Amino acid sequence: MRRMLFIVIPLLFILNNAVSFFVFQSGRTVQQSYNMMLDRVLLYKQIDEKTRENLRAINVHIMDRSPGSLKEFENQRAELKALQTSLSAQQPVASVELAVRSYRHMLATFISQEKSVMDALNSRTPLAYASSYADAETTAGFIREEAYQLIDQELSYYQPFYRKILVQTDVMNHWGIAVFAANTVISLVFAYWISLRITKPIQGLVRTAEQISEGNLEATPPPMGVHDEFRTLSEAFRQMQENLKLLIQKEKEGLEKDRLVKELELAVLQNQINPHFLFNSLNVLSKLALIEGAEKTSDLTVSLSNLLRYNLRQLDRPVPLRDEVEHAREYFIIQQARFRERIRFETEIEEAGLDVLVPVLTLQPILENVFVHAIEGMEEGAVIKLAVQCKPDETWVSISDNGAGMSGEIRDSLLHYDEASPKNADGKSGHSTGLGTRNVFKRLELFYDRKDLVRIESAPGAGTTVILRIPVRGKEENHVSPVDRG
Repeated sequence: MRRMLFIVIPLLFILNNAVSFFVFQSGRTVQQSYNMMLDRVLLYKQIDEKTRENLRAINVHIMDRSPGSLKEFENQRAELKALQTSLSAQQPVASVELAVRSYRHMLATFISQEKSVMDALNSRTPLAYASSYADAETTAGFIREEAYQLIDQELSYYQPFYRKILVQTDVMNHWGIAVFAANTVISLVFAYWISLRITKPIQGLVRTAEQISEGNLEATPPPMGVHDEFRTLSEAFRQMQENLKLLIQKEKEGLEKDRLVKELELAVLQNQINPHFLFNSLNVLSKLALIEGAEKTSDLTVSLSNLLRYNLRQLDRPVPLRDEVEHAREYFIIQQARFRERIRFETEIEEAGLDVLVPVLTLQPILENVFVHAIEGMEEGAVIKLAVQCKPDETWVSISDNGAGMSGEIRDSLLHYDEASPKNADGKSGHSTGLGTRNVFKRLELFYDRKDLVRIESAPGAGTTVILRIPVRGKEENHVSPVDRG
């Protein structure tokens, strides 16, 4: 089979290529001649059209004498000169050489007459350009007639040549059909003989591949003869099975090692970020500051410790509103160390409303947004007020400021948090807690299964008030976290 392949296939290849080469060469000769003739014909046609466009451009400039029409004429004239250069580079056939030379002279005359028209326009004589324009118009007519004659002469010259080439091409096409038919018959016979030799071993290998694809790596490849070309493929199949088994075993071992490494890395990371160590260190700093007489520094360190301890608690557990209010006070103490006398924090708290359950970290993100956007630019007189009021079925928590306020568009974007991007309410990502006002509003909605819990009252320059309506009844039974249930 290998010997037959080495003999028959090269012969078919050489025969096909020989016929294809002769047909291609004949077609190439026709194409080259046709392209040369067509290029000249198109060039004559373009020159005719461009001369008329030049006349129109001159006429427009004569009428309005504007810089725009002058620029348009200069562009048209430059294009005509480019076509003149292309015409000079052409090599016409002998029968039309004199006509082409005359055509070149007429084109040069037309360009010269155009220049005369433009020179006459700049003279002081009002109608000095008229005779030059008439001469240019007459020359353009001659150019048009001569272009048509040149096209006819080109077509007449190449017609016998094309007929001769077409006859030769027709003969080669007949040879090509005969060779194609012979090749088809030989190929069919040869293909049938080869298929008898290769179909059976291939079918056996396909069955083995199907079993392997289904996960049976113990499938046995079909037996092959000693001198069979497919024996190598069968041995490759068997080696592939062994390699797959080895790779699967190594992959399992690698996955197990990766799992252990990840667990160790997580344990190391947890030990590195040890909250107890952080809290103990802050307590030491607080006591040291107190001993040294820095009472404000001691109080600020205690507030920071309490703030961090609260922020690191589990976020899936609800907390009493009382804890959130205390946490807000601690947060304000830290901010007041930064803003000093520029801000004042006021509270109006009804104790009866502090036992209601709310999601952890509900108030701090709203206060943080107030500091960042409402009062950060105020030099003095900034006031932030936290109020808790008891209603018949709700507890209202309001956070108000006398800062810059916000537009209706920003207010709507905060309230329609389902349509907003998952960023903080201020449009940034990455404040201290990583939670924004939109996040707070969404967590309240999920916690109480209601969407009417938030109201924002604000206008540019008139401050902002955020009101949270916290339901009173049914929370202890309905809003226990999954961790509490476990």
